Amino acid sequence: MKLLRERVNTEPDPPAATESPAIERLNSAKAWIFDMDGVLYRGNAPLPGAIDLFATLQLRSIPFRLATNNSTLTPEQYVKKLRKMDLDVPVEWIVTSGVATRQYLLHRFPKGSPIYVVGEQALFDQLFQSDDLVQANGTDLQATAVVAGLDRSFTYDKLSEAHRQIQNGAAFVATNSDVTLPTEHGLEPGCGSLIAAIQASTGVVPAFVGKPETLMFDEICRSLNVLPSDVVSVGDRLDTDIVAGSRSGTLALLVLTGVSTRADIAHAEARPDLVFTDLNAVLAAIQSPVS
Repeated sequence: MKLLRERVNTEPDPPAATESPAIERLNSAKAWIFDMDGVLYRGNAPLPGAIDLFATLQLRSIPFRLATNNSTLTPEQYVKKLRKMDLDVPVEWIVTSGVATRQYLLHRFPKGSPIYVVGEQALFDQLFQSDDLVQANGTDLQATAVVAGLDRSFTYDKLSEAHRQIQNGAAFVATNSDVTLPTEHGLEPGCGSLIAAIQASTGVVPAFVGKPETLMFDEICRSLNVLPSDVVSVGDRLDTDIVAGSRSGTLALLVLTGVSTRADIAHAEARPDLVFTDLNAVLAAIQSPVS
């Protein structure tokens, strides 16, 4: 019990972290949603607690899903990445911002719409799974939408073409707004940094699909047939994970293994319901709940 009380945030900031209703919701949850970067791993380095926490949830027959803003890997590639960390997760349990962006486009634009993409190969693979959407890159097609994700080969030419397409009427859609990405080497520029360049040159604010928007959380809750109030969401970023959790109505847990720190909470748009040092501390809380 002493270890748990050290790990759960019992300091005044935020007060909600010690309230029994939050602990009760934690232990009565019907489903969980986990962020990945900064929660399960940093870069290719696994973070503590995921294996045991996943095993505990499975033993209790509590479903969980993984929802990431990172579009640089497909769900199939994430399965392989996680397997190297001894985390065996079915591909159907992984929702990326790339997958969510495809759903967003198909709901809002006609079938066969040309799409110009700023992003890595995995984003192309996720968007153009069939002929429902048409790739505008490398063609003379005027795009219906410009989709921008994290692109570690971002160039001035890509910026210029995205600018031209948007100025000519293309909608501007961003997979996510994360300005940084936690890696084993520290924080590196994220998708939001590239979005800022396109937004600055065009004067157009994009429609964001990933967290802090609730599209991924809403779809997961529908697929599992659970209410958001019965779901625990776990993330490392206050500005995306916790805001999304708050907006969607889940119990929002912050783990301090990624981007946000305890000191950041005082100035956050949305405060987490509970704060833990890592997933080991989360596991301790559900095994020995505070009375």
